[in-house]
Amino acid sequence: MEPGRSLGRIAVSARRGKGLLKRAFQVLYMKLCENLKYYQSHLYSTVVPPDEITVNYRHGLPLITLTLPSRKERCQFVVKPMLSTVASFLQDLQNEDKGIKTAAVFTADGSEIAGSTLMEILLMNDFKLVINKITYDVRCPKQEKLNSEHATEMENMKSLVHRLFTALHLEEFQKKREHHLLEKIDHLKGQLHPLEEMKARIEARSESKTSGLLWGGLALLSVQGGALAWLTWWVYSWDIMEPVTYFITFANSMVFFAYFLVTRQDYTYSAIKSRQFLHFFHKKSKRQHFDVVQYNKLKEDLAKAKESLNQVRRSLYLPTQVEELNEKN
Repeated sequence: MEPGRSLGRIAVSARRGKGLLKRAFQVLYMKLCENLKYYQSHLYSTVVPPDEITVNYRHGLPLITLTLPSRKERCQFVVKPMLSTVASFLQDLQNEDKGIKTAAVFTADGSEIAGSTLMEILLMNDFKLVINKITYDVRCPKQEKLNSEHATEMENMKSLVHRLFTALHLEEFQKKREHHLLEKIDHLKGQLHPLEEMKARIEARSESKTSGLLWGGLALLSVQGGALAWLTWWVYSWDIMEPVTYFITFANSMVFFAYFLVTRQDYTYSAIKSRQFLHFFHKKSKRQHFDVVQYNKLKEDLAKAKESLNQVRRSLYLPTQVEELNEKN
């Protein structure tokens, strides 16, 4: 009896061991499956990564969500497509996060988008946003295309809103433009002031040299006339000096004609003076490093700015007020 009972106990223990081993394998399998599902759910999760930039539409307006580099917080920017530009959007980013040093927008193929581009045009296609040399791929949701009638109505509405905005804010815009032009004129005058002083010194020296050259020509003609008179009345007779004076006159005519061929200008004293003055002026300008091209460009910009200022003031003030303001300036 005892050997049979011991064998029965061994068989029961074996069956229990198999059951426990089977349960252990089932628990291990469940844990492995749970971990696999966890990793799959982690890798293929639909949750937005913390650094991704998303574009959604809420109440008809685009909503751009991104993570601020400094604070590491998600921030939403509401965009007005017909009014906002790329430059204003990037400026809003830098105003919100002072840690953004550089920001730019590029197309999907890497071409930079101008700051004057409307956000409405930018959001039509996918683009790249580069913040502090880190590139983010932004995917824009496709909008439903409007039919021709709705598109025409939308364009008419945009044109009407633009005209109303211009009419309501024209005076304010003109005031800002007047202030901007005044600042530009002051800046141009500040740049021209040292150039004007240098130009005045060069002009004074060139004028003195030109006058000296003219007085030298007069002295040379006086010596020539005196020498001919002395040779005619004291040394030789008029019969001998007459052909000499003829050839001297002919030589002077040849000199005048040669001057016209070289300069394409008539031989007049005013033309000669102006030409010599410019010759001395440019020569001294090179010596003193006076940039004539830059000076002329600044003068042209100043003249254009003054003309624009006069046009703006004519639309804002009465003619008498415009004259008073110009006199003050």
